[in-house]
Amino acid sequence: MTEEQRLIQETAAAFSRAVLAPGAARRDREKRIEPEVFRSLAELGFMGMTVAPEHDGAGADYVSYALALIEVAAGDGAVSTVMSVHNAPFNAILERYGTPDQKAQVLRPAARGNFIGAFGLTEAEAGSDAGALATRAVRHNDRYVLNGGKEFITSGAIGGWIILFARVEGAATKSPITAFLVPTSAKGYVVAKVEDKLGQRASDTCSLRFEDLEVPSEFRIGEEGEGYRIALSSLETGRIGIAAQSVGMARSAYTAALAYAKERRAFGKAIFDHQAVAFRLAEMRADLEAATQLVLSAARLKDAGIPCLTEAAIAKLFASEAAERIVSRALQTFGGYGYLADFPVERIYRDVRVCQIYEGTSDIQKIIIARAIGA
Repeated sequence: MTEEQRLIQETAAAFSRAVLAPGAARRDREKRIEPEVFRSLAELGFMGMTVAPEHDGAGADYVSYALALIEVAAGDGAVSTVMSVHNAPFNAILERYGTPDQKAQVLRPAARGNFIGAFGLTEAEAGSDAGALATRAVRHNDRYVLNGGKEFITSGAIGGWIILFARVEGAATKSPITAFLVPTSAKGYVVAKVEDKLGQRASDTCSLRFEDLEVPSEFRIGEEGEGYRIALSSLETGRIGIAAQSVGMARSAYTAALAYAKERRAFGKAIFDHQAVAFRLAEMRADLEAATQLVLSAARLKDAGIPCLTEAAIAKLFASEAAERIVSRALQTFGGYGYLADFPVERIYRDVRVCQIYEGTSDIQKIIIARAIGA
């Protein structure tokens, strides 16, 4: 770990301990994240971490991004999800594919944390099978008119801009799927519902509808028909991010369980001194270490410019599933107290479950890995 990476990690950890963890239960109850949290993240440079300084970003590497995201997730998983989506895919796609005007008008303020970015790909009948999306875009002279909807969109309500994907009718390309950059204040952008979720209740997850939503052609990202490729290109970084979140939440639960096991006494000694409990914590520690190393290994490949779709899938698959095991065992270590909302592990247990679902389910990660080893 370089000195810069260590400094970023320590900065994120200090913020997580001082601000995120103490307010996580309240945010979960109130189902909202106070804007001050995002302003503070922006001041730390965490809303444009890997964006180049020329676009007002921090210019950090992906290892630093993963380390920061682990620490933020350790404090509050819901906050880490908003931060993750904002950095990648939102910022990452704009920096790689955006026009100079799009970068000046949207990417630079996004990297400064002036607003939250969202990513609109998933639909009711197009989740893992993104190529089946049904949202339509019809071109009229210098603009497109979008109609359709999206589901399970993080920051769909609180976001200021969103990257949307739609089928362009009559597109003279093999794939009609095209990417668009849209302000959420645009007429025809409708938040149909903010979902009531099992976990990560403080981050808004929305059902969106587009009713004759007009998008000027200068806000198309890339060319017509490049949307599917653009969406897929964001998956490496996105999945590294979800894996990092999994590690952060799992570590928080493990740390709490270890401290409790050394303090709680039963049959005349700390419960940690009972082999059944000690072995459970040993298994948790092994899972946590393996998940951490997989995340950092994938991030290093990303920094080196080496394609890492398979490694990102491995990291996400293992970290997300290991996190559920770790948090479940942490809850078991707390006994009845672990089942109470008064103890953080109950919230973390709910928060971490979605990591096996979004940015590609565990089944999809297995398909990606199987294709790679079978090639």
